[in-house]
Amino acid sequence: MHVGCSLSKSERKNMVEDTDEEKFFRNRYADELRKKKQDERADELDDERRKVKQQGMKTPGRRGEEIKHEEIDKEISRRYNVERVKKANEKSDS
Repeated sequence: MHVGCSLSKSERKNMVEDTDEEKFFRNRYADELRKKKQDERADELDDERRKVKQQGMKTPGRRGEEIKHEEIDKEISRRYNVERVKKANEKSDS
């Protein structure tokens, strides 16, 4: 399976590898996101994105907010793919 990257070559050059502290922060935040609910009644993941955006407006350019946005995007993608596989399995079982 091939997964494409939507970043241009110049954007990939500008990416900085995470420090140990950033990796720890990223992992801890990703775990926290996995626990959040996302459904019609309680969309905690969407609420989290709004909070991060608001904080980013107050203090633009902070690495923590960049990491949070990346992890929220990854979690949304992960949930979408899990749901898609689940639906495909249900169709094949029918």
